[in-house]
Amino acid sequence: MVLCGGVFLSTSGILIRVMDHADGWQIIFFRSLTFFFTVLGLLYYQYGRKTLAAYRAIGKQGVAAAVLLGLGSACYIFAMLHTTVANVVFIIGSAPLVTALLGWIFLKEKISFSGLMAMLLAFFGIGLMFVDGLVSGGLFGNILAVFMVITFGFYLLILRNNRTVDMVPATGLSGVVTLCIAAVMVSSFDISTRDLIICIGLGSFQFGLGFIFLTIGSRYIPAAEVALFALSESILNPIWVWIGVNEVPGPYTLWGSAVVLVSVTMYSLMAIYRERQIQ
Repeated sequence: MVLCGGVFLSTSGILIRVMDHADGWQIIFFRSLTFFFTVLGLLYYQYGRKTLAAYRAIGKQGVAAAVLLGLGSACYIFAMLHTTVANVVFIIGSAPLVTALLGWIFLKEKISFSGLMAMLLAFFGIGLMFVDGLVSGGLFGNILAVFMVITFGFYLLILRNNRTVDMVPATGLSGVVTLCIAAVMVSSFDISTRDLIICIGLGSFQFGLGFIFLTIGSRYIPAAEVALFALSESILNPIWVWIGVNEVPGPYTLWGSAVVLVSVTMYSLMAIYRERQIQ
């Protein structure tokens, strides 16, 4: 399920790149609207008349998770519009390491020496992408991607600490957060039919099914395995835009992406090994 979630999420870059004229807030508005109703439909199928109770069960932490994911997803769209897809997805791919760092800072969780080395390696890779951003003019997009990683890291912490609670309603509620923000910021709701169809695809197929699979799958396997299989998004997303619109990352991004990919993979494999040793 997590692997499928990563594959669905990996279509964001190419879908955004093939749009005609829709701006960031228009994309966020129609994507969020579709996303919310996609998740709501799934929840109603699962819970029926108890759907409202499922929303109530997420509690205050679930609402906080929805706000974090909503803010992060808005930054995600604008990051995609202001830098290369490879920069965005590989910076976001470092989320497991950022989550571990946040757990150490706020929850006093221990970090192994190997985990610390993986973090430093990943941050070095992200630094290379920032150098590329300075050269190519994508620095603002990189900053938004980093903010997205931080919000997503806190979101993952909340999910991890509430494994007994179905957090799919919180994931869907994040669509309401971005919808409200976009409704205030959007200058016009008039977009082409082509762009509207793509936005619907982003909300239902890409973001909707992607995060539904990730959220459900994270309840059944260790976080390290989630991180490992979710790397399918980071690997596939730049490939789709390279094939579809010939978007080729700069040399610093390629090296930085490779460093982040290696560090997250090593971190995840070591965490899986430790988990199995304990069992």
